[in-house]
Amino acid sequence: MANHASAKKASRQNERRRLHNKYYAKSTRNAIRAIRNSADKKTAEEGAPKVYAMIDKLAKIGVIHKNKASNLKSGIAVYINKLQ
Repeated sequence: MANHASAKKASRQNERRRLHNKYYAKSTRNAIRAIRNSADKKTAEEGAPKVYAMIDKLAKIGVIHKNKASNLKSGIAVYINKLQ
């Protein structure tokens, strides 16, 4: 356990940030899963820009790496293009 006031504050901040990052990462994963589970190309194409924005925001705030964001977006695009 932290012994100094500054360490206690840092611990509280880290916990808040962890929960914040976890929430947005999970929301994005669910959105990606929804697109990958959709069999209709039109609905997948309509939802893609919103998911791309979510992924970009995660990369921007440092929750995921920028290359991972690119790979996720590329995978979604490939999936959508394969749909009939």
